[in-house]
Amino acid sequence: MNNEIKLPSYLEQSDAVRSRFDRINQREIILEVRNLCKHFASKHSNVEALRNINFKIHRREFVCVIGPSGCGKSTLVRTLAGLEGHSSGEVLLDDKPVQGPGQDRGMVFQGYSLFPWLTVKRNVMFGPEMNGHARDEAERDALLWLDLVGLGKFANAYPHQLSGGMRQRVAIARALVNQPRILLMDEPFGALDAMTRAKMQTHLLDIWRNIDITVLFITHDLDEAIYLADRILVLKAHPGEVQEIIEVPVPRTRGPVSLTSPEFLATKARLEKLIHPDEAQESEEDEVVKPHMIRFTNVTDNVD
Repeated sequence: MNNEIKLPSYLEQSDAVRSRFDRINQREIILEVRNLCKHFASKHSNVEALRNINFKIHRREFVCVIGPSGCGKSTLVRTLAGLEGHSSGEVLLDDKPVQGPGQDRGMVFQGYSLFPWLTVKRNVMFGPEMNGHARDEAERDALLWLDLVGLGKFANAYPHQLSGGMRQRVAIARALVNQPRILLMDEPFGALDAMTRAKMQTHLLDIWRNIDITVLFITHDLDEAIYLADRILVLKAHPGEVQEIIEVPVPRTRGPVSLTSPEFLATKARLEKLIHPDEAQESEEDEVVKPHMIRFTNVTDNVD
């Protein structure tokens, strides 16, 4: 008797999910990337990091980008932020070329990137004041966003007095206070423990549901990508190219029960297949290391 449970296809969508994507696709396009290529020139070679990247993001959409190590995820998001140039192609925000950093894009890094000598409130005020806002206005806006991320009572604390998750919430508030059109997030929860990470995912979805913001989120965690995203952009490595863009079939709103749903498991199985196409084929590095494994101690009792 075969007791194996057959998962539905990740392409199967309920009527509610299909209707949601119909609504998303009718919204205006915030970000469009056309034939984006990125090369790094070194003394001895020319490395192609990104090749012909094409995708569009609609207003208030949540898009995650995943891929194996070396696929150019961070290079892509830094290029979208205007922190790095590109070799060819176009990045258009509201149909205007991205030619450098701008307050129309908020950026949250894996590191908290907070000024340790400033209070939480002053960290959030920094952007508006640099953009010419009066101090009273900057303070009012900072307190509003700190309340939104649940840190209003910590306004006068310093970063070192906060937990990792709280510091990352400050970083999110600081990115949002300028009211950007899109929030770019480069593995923002990667340094957090599993419990804090789960809480931050919930916080982020709550924020996203309650404000007019579009999110592009870089992650290496498949569960995180499926849990957060409307669509997932899957890159392959060397060079970074788009393999597939997946419409996540898991209904919203999502919670812990979503992680074991058939739709979630089917999507994860597809992502695993894309990112690890053939586990039987070892990399050249594995082939070099494994046959020559060194025993550093005299082991008298084998673990197996």
